[in-house]
Amino acid sequence: MDASLLDSAAPQRPILWARGAAISTARMLEHVERLVEALPPGTHLVNLCERRDAFLIAYCAALARGHTSLMPPSRAPQAVSEVEALYPGSYRCDDDSVDRAIESEGRTAYGRRPPNARLCVSGGHAAQIAFTSGSTGAPRAHVKRWSELLGSTRFNADRIRECLTPRYGAARPWIVATVPPQHMYGTETTILLPIVADMAVHAARPLFPADVAAVLAQLPEPRVLVTTPVHLRALVGSGQRFPEVGVVLSATAPLDRKLALSAEQALGTTVLEMFGSTETCVIATRLTAHEHSWRPYPGVSLVPRSDGTDVDAPWFDAPTRLQDLIELEPAGSFTLRGRNVDLIDVAGKRASLADLTRRLLAIEGVKDAVVFQPDAEGTGGVLRVAALVVAPGLDAETICARLARAVDSAFIPRPMVLVPALPRNDLGKLARAELIAAATAHPDWRP
Repeated sequence: MDASLLDSAAPQRPILWARGAAISTARMLEHVERLVEALPPGTHLVNLCERRDAFLIAYCAALARGHTSLMPPSRAPQAVSEVEALYPGSYRCDDDSVDRAIESEGRTAYGRRPPNARLCVSGGHAAQIAFTSGSTGAPRAHVKRWSELLGSTRFNADRIRECLTPRYGAARPWIVATVPPQHMYGTETTILLPIVADMAVHAARPLFPADVAAVLAQLPEPRVLVTTPVHLRALVGSGQRFPEVGVVLSATAPLDRKLALSAEQALGTTVLEMFGSTETCVIATRLTAHEHSWRPYPGVSLVPRSDGTDVDAPWFDAPTRLQDLIELEPAGSFTLRGRNVDLIDVAGKRASLADLTRRLLAIEGVKDAVVFQPDAEGTGGVLRVAALVVAPGLDAETICARLARAVDSAFIPRPMVLVPALPRNDLGKLARAELIAAATAHPDWRP
C-alpha cells in the first residue's frame, strides 16, 4: 500500500527551523525537488549530511527518487567504504551536495520532479538501511521498509501528544535534539516525526547547556527535547536556566528515576523514556519519573525467552529476537530485567552490568561511569568486573568503599580507573573496543 511522503502537508505549515527562520513544507519540497534532479542514477544514497536540515532534504529526496538511504555505523572513512562496497549502486550525499543542488537552477538528465506535496511512497519500499552501533559486536544491516517506519513513528507521535495535550492542546510540537539524525533514534524522532506526524524540527544539534537553552528559546511552545541520559545529566547538573520544555525524550541507555525527576523539575517538563532498538525501532515507553514498567505500543507482541525476547507487531516484516530480558505483567506492561549479554557470573554470583553502572552513578561526586567485564585473556581465565569513572575530586578507594554499601564484594570493580571522560559516541554509547582501549591505555590499568 502506498503512503504519502508528507502527512498534513499543508504548503505553509512549518517543518524546519534553519538559519534563524521557519521553513514551510512547500519551501522544503522545492529544495527536495532540486536535489532529486541532481541525484545520480544509483540505487542507494549514503547520507553523510551533518546538518539536520540537509539530512532531512536528502532523506526525502531519496524517497522521492525511489532510492534507499544508507546509514553507516560511523563517519570513519573505512566504515563508509565498507558500506559502499556492500551496495554497489550507492553514492554519497553530504551537506555540500545538498547546498549545490538547492542553489542550482538546472536539471540533470536523471531529474524527476515530485508531482506535488502528497508524493506517495510504496509501503514496501526499503526506505533506509540502518546498522547496529557495534557496541555488542560487528555492525549488522537492518532494512527498514516505509510501512514499518510509519507504524512505529505514528505511535511515537501519539505518546508525545499524550504528554503535551493537557498543557498545550493541539498546538504543533517543535523538536530540538542533542542527538544526530544518522542513528535510528535520531532518525525516528527528528526526521520521521516532521515528515509523517505534522511536527517541526530545529536544524541545530546543540550540546552544551547554554547552547541547548539558546536553541530552545528560538522556538515557540510546545517544545520537545530529544536527548540521552548522558546529555540530560549534563543539562540538569549545569545550573543553566532553560525555557519551558513540554516533553523530554530519552533513549539509547537506561534512564535513572532520580535523574528523570530532577529533569522534570529543572526543565518544567515531562520525561518520556523510549524503549527500542535498531532492529525494532521504538516499541514501548514509560514516564520514568513516575513509572517502573514499560507500556508497549498497541499491537506489539512480546514473548520472553531464556536468552532474550521475541518481538512482533503488525507493521513488522517478521518477528525479531532482542537480547533484552523482560517480565510481563498482567496489564500488558513489562519490566526490564537486563540484557542477555549484560548478565555476568563472578564467583558463582550473578549481577547485571547495567545495574552496577547505575549504582556507581548514584554515588555523589560521580559524573559519569561504566562497569564492564574485560576479556579473560591475561587474567588467568578469571572473569571479574572493571570500571571507568569520571569523578573529579574522588579517588578509587573512596568510590569502592561507597559502592561496597550497595553491591556484593564480588562485583566491586577491580581495577577502577579514573578518567577525564568516557569514549562515548554521538549518542552517548560506548563501543566495547573503544572502552577496552581507553582502559588498557591508562596508567592505572592492571590486568
